[in-house]
Amino acid sequence: MSRPGSTVPFVARRAELDQLRAAFGRARAGTAAAVLVSGDAGVGKSRLLSRFGDEVRRQGAHVLTGQCLGVGEDGLPYLPFKEIVQQLLTEHGDVVTARAPLDALVHRESASTTAVVQGTDLRQLQLFDAVLASLSELSAEATVVVELEDLHWSDASTRDLLSFLLSRLNTQPILVVGSYRSDDLHRRHPMRRFLAELVRLPVLERLDLAPFGTADSVSFVRALAGDGAEESMVTDVAQRSEGNAFYAEELFAASTAGNSGELPTALADLLMARVETLGPAAQRVVGALSVTGRQHVEHTALRAVVDLGDAELDAGLREALQNHVLLTDENDAYTFRHALLREAVYADLLPGERVRLHAAYADRIRAVGTDDLSAWLAYHSLRSNDLPTALAASVRAADEAMHVRALSAQLRHVEQALELWNAVPDPETHAGVDELTLTRKAAYVAAAAGHPERAIAYGRAAVALADQRDDPILQADVRRQLTEAMLVSGRWDEAVEIISEAWRLVEHTPASRTRAWVLALQARAHKVGDDRVRSFAVQAAHDARVAGSASAEADALISMAFDDLRNGAIEQACDLLDQARERAVQADAPTVELRALFNLTTNRHEQGMLDLAARIADDAAARAGELGLTWAPYGLELRWMQIMVHHARGSWAEALAASSPPDEPVSDTITAFLAASGATVKVALGRFEEAERELAKVRPEWHRDNQIPHLAGIAGAELACWQGRPEAAASLLDEALESSRKGASSKWPLGGIRLAALGIAAHADLAQQARERGDEPARARAVAAGERLSEFAEATYRHGVPRANRLGPEGEAWVARMRAETSRLRGETDTAAWRAVVEAFGYGEVYHVALARWRLAEALVGAGDRDGAAAELEAALRTADELGARPLGDALRDLARRARLAAPGSPVPTVELLTEREHAVLELVARGYTNRRIGDELFISDKTASVHLSRAMTKLGAASRTEAVTEAYRRGVLAQPS
Repeated sequence: MSRPGSTVPFVARRAELDQLRAAFGRARAGTAAAVLVSGDAGVGKSRLLSRFGDEVRRQGAHVLTGQCLGVGEDGLPYLPFKEIVQQLLTEHGDVVTARAPLDALVHRESASTTAVVQGTDLRQLQLFDAVLASLSELSAEATVVVELEDLHWSDASTRDLLSFLLSRLNTQPILVVGSYRSDDLHRRHPMRRFLAELVRLPVLERLDLAPFGTADSVSFVRALAGDGAEESMVTDVAQRSEGNAFYAEELFAASTAGNSGELPTALADLLMARVETLGPAAQRVVGALSVTGRQHVEHTALRAVVDLGDAELDAGLREALQNHVLLTDENDAYTFRHALLREAVYADLLPGERVRLHAAYADRIRAVGTDDLSAWLAYHSLRSNDLPTALAASVRAADEAMHVRALSAQLRHVEQALELWNAVPDPETHAGVDELTLTRKAAYVAAAAGHPERAIAYGRAAVALADQRDDPILQADVRRQLTEAMLVSGRWDEAVEIISEAWRLVEHTPASRTRAWVLALQARAHKVGDDRVRSFAVQAAHDARVAGSASAEADALISMAFDDLRNGAIEQACDLLDQARERAVQADAPTVELRALFNLTTNRHEQGMLDLAARIADDAAARAGELGLTWAPYGLELRWMQIMVHHARGSWAEALAASSPPDEPVSDTITAFLAASGATVKVALGRFEEAERELAKVRPEWHRDNQIPHLAGIAGAELACWQGRPEAAASLLDEALESSRKGASSKWPLGGIRLAALGIAAHADLAQQARERGDEPARARAVAAGERLSEFAEATYRHGVPRANRLGPEGEAWVARMRAETSRLRGETDTAAWRAVVEAFGYGEVYHVALARWRLAEALVGAGDRDGAAAELEAALRTADELGARPLGDALRDLARRARLAAPGSPVPTVELLTEREHAVLELVARGYTNRRIGDELFISDKTASVHLSRAMTKLGAASRTEAVTEAYRRGVLAQPS
């Protein structure tokens, strides 16, 4: 059975592939080259060489491969070269049979090999010369690529032959690529001296294959898992594997077999093989270190828990370091080379050993008495069965995590304390807090850490605990907290019910912080347009000032701003939001601060002030990150607004960056939300496969939030239409409309206008196809279905309640688009309708302006205005090329070809697609330069080079460096190499 990754699409490694391609390019041009690829076991060296070999083989190169084996201390003499000569004999027999030393190497193996190894230097030199001559002869036909794997197992003879070969390469079209495990090179390994000699050769360059970064690890595991994988499993495997492809494959296989928390047996055996070669002292040392978790351990701490003398301890440490089981960090603390190695060692300990070592570490922490070690005290106390200490330490650890805004860690510690609560006698005495306080803290932290469902669950538990006490103020405040969690999850009706209960509890009490907050939540929970919103907010602000609660007052000011919006006082509303933000900052109320910023961003977006909205959204998202609330209520909404605003204004690289998946465990709602938001940009760029994968993962999550089906419906319908599947688009939009209306706070959600407009567009395509084939019944069905959507959209336009007193520029633009699509549905040539769409989106929605120009050009062609159509095409194509909107660009060129407005494939406008710096970066990418080398060449940082390259890729609609270069050649942005 093949390993899981054997059929997985190649992920990442673009820079490394580009380096190998550049070396191949030099060899093909007549300058021999060599690359030594190093990296840890399982990091992907063989996969990289295999991918590269397949690629150059398709380009006509002769690819010869040989592999060393770990047999005995000295290895097998000449093994990789014997395999290469065998290949030559099979494919190019004359090259071998004409040279006796080569023929002898593959026939009468044992005798010939012994003779060469033990014979005279002359006999060995004859073999070396024969290998070089055969490769040189073969390279006269086509470039030769020699791949030698696992050189860390090579014998002395193989190393001598390789050294000879590399030292005599010059102008032959030959590329030698070797790989070795860097983690196997202990201090006395013979490869170390060999490498020191090779690096002086001008023909040689090094390539260190590092583990995947966080994003690439997640992408790799997603590729392994395919569609429908749980995001939590993907994130867990990516994190545990620490970027090692082989480890990720094994962990994924264990997860799919239902053993997600266990280390796979095969992987554990592989990892332990190295540990088992260590002596007794070294094994005791690594066993003690494994108990610490992933913490780096100082020498004094290790010495305190290991029952070894100083000399034995030092010898054991030295052996473990030399064999690459352990590493030292910049502070001279010890750590395992890989976290999974620690897991394997820990699992191999006897139960009694573990308990004794955990207890020893707990005693050590108590002796040190440092406050910031509570998390580790909880960890070791729990595993040494000291539950009272574990409970107390967990509560302290949660407080410590709160001070450094480590929300995920804080949630983990609070939940652990709650799990221990009933297992400890008199838990309140040990914890220093009561169960209700701890449960409320869990509810708050769960919401802030991006787990809204858990926040609601803890909120309900807190209500049940509070109702056991005779304290109406407390009961109301707990309900206020639950209401906030409900509102974040879009549960409007439940939120109104719960906050109404809270109001009945405090309605007749004096002004207080709790009463002010209950009133503020009353204002927030009731729907836009409800006359009670203003009175609730005014009363909340009054009570807040009396009680001295600036946070509740700030929240009430935001609700007042909504009322001003309803009355058309937009600037007054924005001023109130600014005041609310300032007071929230003064009161250290970060959630209220982010709520004010989100609504300020949304106001400016709805006004069509996209540049201002983008600046506010970017600053606000950065602020959310500083507060540690990126995935908290309104932190997530701000990230969403970032994506929407940047997509609208055409800054798609920024939109994609904002939609990138979290590198920490969060709710599936959040990952679905981001994926659906980013999919729209990917569809517009023509990155259809990526978008399809994202949308397939999002589909089971539509029920979580009504915005998810709305966003996914838009992306999925546009994708289907670009792919020529309008019927699928229409069906998807019907589902999206139904799903997005279920959880909406209004009977007529205004987002339905956009969905309806896209649905009408899909039916218009179906009607046009039916007309072309003369299928009148099909045309009539499509028109009828589109007309129903048009009626729904018009009703939504009349009855829907916008945030402000009227629909903003974006909403009006989609109404215009809906009406123009309706005219197209009916088969009308309505140029005025499409001009109205161009003008309506002209406030800054560059992509939708270009789309409207495409349809306007079609209508103008139908009306006989060819000059007008050409002008619209030129303007639209300029925008499409600048954005990298490949599907739209192809559609525009296709229209130009069909209408004979320009030569097929010719760029109608003459524009500079890339900036001067982006062009310079892309030229160097085409030469095979890495980002670091580009930075050196252009005197910029490699990070800046990466940013310029990302923007160029976005404009070209490319998903990889190679694709960007190919597309640049196709469009004439880069001159074709001679």
